[in-house]
Amino acid sequence: MTNADFVGFRTILRKETVRILRIWSQTLLPPVMNVVLYLLIFGSFIGGRIGKMGGASYASFIIPGLLLMAVITNAYGNVSTSFFGAKFGKNIEEILISPLPEWLIVLGYACGGIIRGALVALCVFVVVAAPGIELKLQNPLFAIALLFLTAAFFSLAGLLNAMFAKKFDDVSFIPTFVLTPLTYLGGIFYPLSSLPEFWQKISALNPIQHIVSALRYAFLGTSDLPWWHAVVFLVVGNIALYYACLRYLKRGLGMRT
Repeated sequence: MTNADFVGFRTILRKETVRILRIWSQTLLPPVMNVVLYLLIFGSFIGGRIGKMGGASYASFIIPGLLLMAVITNAYGNVSTSFFGAKFGKNIEEILISPLPEWLIVLGYACGGIIRGALVALCVFVVVAAPGIELKLQNPLFAIALLFLTAAFFSLAGLLNAMFAKKFDDVSFIPTFVLTPLTYLGGIFYPLSSLPEFWQKISALNPIQHIVSALRYAFLGTSDLPWWHAVVFLVVGNIALYYACLRYLKRGLGMRT
């Protein structure tokens, strides 16, 4: 990487970071409020009747899933809206004709999504730890690595979505009709073992179910599925999505709205 390439990469990263922090009331506050409401309704009001689950209180049981849901939604949404906004405003053409390599453009936008995912995760973690909830974290390094891989995966997925999108409705289609159902059916609010055997097999096909189980293992030390399934999926998925974004960007297809 030359000095000029580094300056270009840093510029994209700075633009994304400033954008996130400038409108923090839209980028950081809503996911925190959502998690607080989920914890208040499910953790306090309903959780008291459910009792312990997985050896921990129900609030502690759902925290990993809520944290993951916030990271997925914000990492994906940050990159998809930012890149499509650049396409819609014709700003992306200035970046494409610059001497900045395509792999750094992909990396710059993906890192923007990772940064927002990390900030949201930090804010959520601080908020849920403050009220004195029985918050367990057995393996913090594994939790950080898993959240990083998750943020990277969905950032690249959001970038690919924005590349294909022709209108704003195309950007919101995947989060609404794909990510939301997969997330809510990914074991955030219930253990996999509570489902009938047939639905356990169906749920095991949901990749988010594996990621939630792996993060729950990092927090509570127990999980419904082997944690390495999620790690393998995220590592292979990140590599595949990165090269897909890079190939698509080099071809320049879909760069005009």
